[in-house]
Amino acid sequence: MDIQKLLSQMTLQEKLGQLTQVNAVFFKPDNTADITGPVSLLGIEESDALYCGSTLNFIGAKDMKKIQDIAMAAQPHGIPLLFMQDVIHGYRTIYPIPLGMGCTFDEELVEECARMAGKEAAVSGVHVTFSPMLDLVRDARWGRVMESTGEDPFLNGRLGAAFVRGYQGDKLQGKYDIAACVKHFAAYGAPEAGRDYNAVELSEHTLRESYLPGYRACIDAGVEMIMPSFNTVGGVPSTCNRLLLDKILRREWAFDGIVISDYNAYREMVKHGVAEDDKHAAELAIGAGCDIEMMSATAYLHGEELLAEGRLTMEQIDRAVLRVLELKDRLGLFENPYRVANEQEEAELHLCPAHRALARRAAEEASVLLKNENVLPFSKNAKKIAVIGPFAKEKGIKGFWACAGRDEDCVTVLAGVRALLPDAEVASVKGCSWEIGETEVPELDEAIELASEADAVVLCLGEYQEHSGEGNSRATLTLSPAQMTLARAVLKHNKNTAAVIFGGRPLVLTDLAEIAPAMLYVWQPGTEGGNAVARLLFGDANPSGKLSMSFPYAEGQCPIYYSRMNTGRPVEDPKVVSKRPYRSRYLDAPVLPLYPFGHGLSYNTYTYDNFTVSDDKITPDTPLEIAVTVKNEGQYQGKETVQLYIHDKFASVARPLLELKDFVKLELAPGESAAVIFTLTEEDLRFHTLDGTFASERGEFEVFVGPNSDQLMGATVYLEK
Repeated sequence: MDIQKLLSQMTLQEKLGQLTQVNAVFFKPDNTADITGPVSLLGIEESDALYCGSTLNFIGAKDMKKIQDIAMAAQPHGIPLLFMQDVIHGYRTIYPIPLGMGCTFDEELVEECARMAGKEAAVSGVHVTFSPMLDLVRDARWGRVMESTGEDPFLNGRLGAAFVRGYQGDKLQGKYDIAACVKHFAAYGAPEAGRDYNAVELSEHTLRESYLPGYRACIDAGVEMIMPSFNTVGGVPSTCNRLLLDKILRREWAFDGIVISDYNAYREMVKHGVAEDDKHAAELAIGAGCDIEMMSATAYLHGEELLAEGRLTMEQIDRAVLRVLELKDRLGLFENPYRVANEQEEAELHLCPAHRALARRAAEEASVLLKNENVLPFSKNAKKIAVIGPFAKEKGIKGFWACAGRDEDCVTVLAGVRALLPDAEVASVKGCSWEIGETEVPELDEAIELASEADAVVLCLGEYQEHSGEGNSRATLTLSPAQMTLARAVLKHNKNTAAVIFGGRPLVLTDLAEIAPAMLYVWQPGTEGGNAVARLLFGDANPSGKLSMSFPYAEGQCPIYYSRMNTGRPVEDPKVVSKRPYRSRYLDAPVLPLYPFGHGLSYNTYTYDNFTVSDDKITPDTPLEIAVTVKNEGQYQGKETVQLYIHDKFASVARPLLELKDFVKLELAPGESAAVIFTLTEEDLRFHTLDGTFASERGEFEVFVGPNSDQLMGATVYLEK
């Protein structure tokens, strides 16, 4: 396709249309679906919508083809639509929320899951997914932590790149490849008070050091699109933030892909107080480098005036339109506007056995065994099993942003246990609801009776899927009083109880941890959640997840993360409540979280021995090798994630006490040992120095290896330059 020739033939209206994205409802006026956002306020007619270059919020190949036909028939040059959708953690077959996937520390698994999701989405007509989300998340009050892979820039970058590879394949050359859109640029994960859409205040040093590396990793992986965030950074909305979109993204990182706004974000600049009106908003956004405007039509409605007044140039418009047309060309839409949308393949691929098996494996590896006092795994010879709690029979466990996923497709814990142990007597009672703040336990007596008679009790607690996700910030992160009343009663009558906890964020589990002998955190596990939980509880699968986000001891610690800075007045022991005055402390809580980054138990014990460092110094030409031997001392096949951290002891700016620099996930048979060798280079020691350069500085560094950020063995080395 000669894209330049096509561009030269297009009218201004056509060009502005290509830069406008509307909801699929505009192409189906008989659709009465409740579409999120200000559709009625968009200000364009049905005839205008037919000029738009892309759409979102549709479901299925049949609808896609119908919409494509309508749009192309109305287009003067028959330009096909781009179809975009939120394929966040699966399309119809749902795997765990991204925060759970972060706990797998497994790039290959993440890539495989993204490829599966992309395949299901592609046959349903999706060309672009609004994924992965690379917002660094350190405040569990923010509901959208569930969309991120966690609190660490290095881990997020590695897994974000894996998502991109899974979706896009080899530069969109594969039959089922779809384009990825990394979001939300930038620092959306640090809103004040953990409240969604709220302002972000970060120094440029912190922005570059902690919040930008994940996005950059996806740019380096070849991601096709990027989405600015809703929030302001330093008082400037990301949608018109020239520091972010022009200086860093376009000029420093040389990104030449599409920038697409978030939903109605152009118009929200007026509410932020930086745009006088819609017309001014369009000028600011396009001037900063935005290409496509999602679900507001300020550029379409005011572009001609802005050009006439010299506030925008045709060069800016053409450059943006060219990017859109080039992506359509790379996807092959001019040759085949339907691409691979196919109703028959939808029926064959959606929820097929292979995809369900992958979703189950992902749910198993995402689950984190927080605590286990010789309770798990339960014996498969148990005759009477009680499955108790508000999530025992709950199908709403797929998680927020599950696209075409349906609750009715999900396997419950009760169903999973019954399927795994068909000869056992498995009974269940809800006990109480999962509602936030609920105090009543209407089935307490039934729960106590069931627990008292059982050989093993599965206590299913947690947070409902709609209580995290976009717009769902929480000021309190504890389990409801009703759930804690139920837990205390059940545990009083049967100590052979494991708490299985569902959630879209780290919850405050301090009270439960004091009384529960075993705690398995399964996040929002997706379609195969119940089967995965059953296999984990009864030993058919061995927990291997490691926390990608710290679990606070109390909400008041938030934001909390492992890579904190030291203070001039640190406490003696950050794990306990300090009694000394004039220290950086709380009067009623320790400084450290309840469960730290990297924490996660197994049914095995893994020993770490023979820790060695190849030299006591490192130079730009001589890297270090850090070695350790890990042995599976248990009786189960299992996986262990070995983690490498550093600490720059003295620098021109204060450095974190720990920084993750690498990890390796091993699979070991009972009694098996493996040597892990990490290579640490001078480049790994670089940071944004006092003068703003990205460089290393000579001096002492500590290097650490261990199973989590709290249990480490280390050595001191010197960087010579």
